[in-house]
Amino acid sequence: MGTGQGQKTVGRIVGGDSVSLEIEGLNEATLELDELLVSENSPSDYTVLKINGMRYGTSVSNEIPVKAVDADHKADTPVRERDAMFYMARPVLRYNDGRLGIPKVIPAIWSQVRRAEKHDFEFLTNASPDTIFIGKIRSGSRVLDIDIRLNGRDLLTHHVMIPATTGRGKSNLVKVMLWSILNSGRFGILLLDSHDEYYGRTGHGLREHPYAGERLAYYSTDSVPGSYSLVINLESIEPDHFEGILSFTEAQKQAISLYHRTFREKWIEAMVKGKEIRESVSDITIRVIQRKLRRVLGIYEEGGKIRCENSVFSADSGTTTLRDIVRFLESGKTVILDTSRLGDDGELLIGSIVAGRIFSLYRNYKGSGELDTKAPVSIVIEEAPRILSEEKIAEEGNIYSTIAREGRKFNVGLIAITQLTSVIPRTILSNINTKIILGNEMAIEREAIINSAVQDLSDQDRSIASLDKGEAIVSSIFTRFAVPVYTPEFQQIVESSEKPMKHQEGLIM
Repeated sequence: MGTGQGQKTVGRIVGGDSVSLEIEGLNEATLELDELLVSENSPSDYTVLKINGMRYGTSVSNEIPVKAVDADHKADTPVRERDAMFYMARPVLRYNDGRLGIPKVIPAIWSQVRRAEKHDFEFLTNASPDTIFIGKIRSGSRVLDIDIRLNGRDLLTHHVMIPATTGRGKSNLVKVMLWSILNSGRFGILLLDSHDEYYGRTGHGLREHPYAGERLAYYSTDSVPGSYSLVINLESIEPDHFEGILSFTEAQKQAISLYHRTFREKWIEAMVKGKEIRESVSDITIRVIQRKLRRVLGIYEEGGKIRCENSVFSADSGTTTLRDIVRFLESGKTVILDTSRLGDDGELLIGSIVAGRIFSLYRNYKGSGELDTKAPVSIVIEEAPRILSEEKIAEEGNIYSTIAREGRKFNVGLIAITQLTSVIPRTILSNINTKIILGNEMAIEREAIINSAVQDLSDQDRSIASLDKGEAIVSSIFTRFAVPVYTPEFQQIVESSEKPMKHQEGLIM
């Protein structure tokens, strides 16, 4: 519980309303954006405030009583003024005799405020084996020694977005979250790693986790000891997997559908070889489709056989790859697919194949009553607008937009990483119920983030712009307020790691 006795007063409330209180800084205190303050009636009754703005001003001195005029309206006592800093702060949390809630009353005028400390949040601490570590609670630039952890099942199945500009710590945050997920071993994660940076071939990575041998599966075309070969058999690919990745005309779609109905799982091989079918399809249409398939899959015909320009797609091998990946995900493993040697379309196609299979299976599991026996699954998408922009889902949509809208019903979620929130449709953003917001200096992107956040962030535009590397604001339906956090460097997590205890304590918001 909070106890402010003996702690230094840094300000007093001099005005405002239920949305924004004005605080005059006292005792030469220097306060910051996102700093958490406490207005305390007693150790069991206090309100937490969050600074969202500041200004210079003047204040009447406390040293003499103020009496500007006497009864005859003549100057009596001169008013002494001094320079002061004023801070705008929103009441975000109230604790009152064991009850926690959103403030419905505001502290009294002239109430003193102090800096928030770790003990002010001790009542929120809980223990659970299924929590995911996001970072430490942050008060301005100060980091309080208390973890921010969210319930993993809720967090992952209700989707997560991580918006930020380059260099603000997106990859570091994802690594830290995945490290925590590996601690649990209760959630399946599919990660398409376009830069091969998460596993840790050349630096710190998830391979160093104490449970990596049991809970991590790494697929690559350039195998290392303990990894799996990334080879996808062409027969695993269905026409729907190209939705949102390749654009086909209506005639091309009809031709693909005809070949799929005629040759079933061998439709790609038949189309690349230009096999004849009963229905008439123009040679031009066939040739255009062949060129598109070669661009994405790297496949072509030579000497009557299917050849592949890369080793990811094959007509002969990789028959069990998709089955094995799905089995790993169902059992709560993290699966990293090294797609660094593929172009965007090839990478997204592999993701579409796996995501489509897992979503279809989990939907069937729900119908058969088996869903609760399978680990919830989340799919990490880097540069999310490549697959979730208005252009990509304008017509039929794709598997990613389907998961965004329906996945929570079947315990399948997304972790969408993006620099451009503004190009993702509002219908998708509204279904993403947790946003871990890192720094962003682009006004149009901050506006899109603020407008789609769960909590009211209308007064935090400058706070978002000023976030330094590793600093974030967590806005979620699973938190009482928009929580400022700091995520430590992944290297620190690795170097200090041991096999975790069964239960981990942290801030359950």
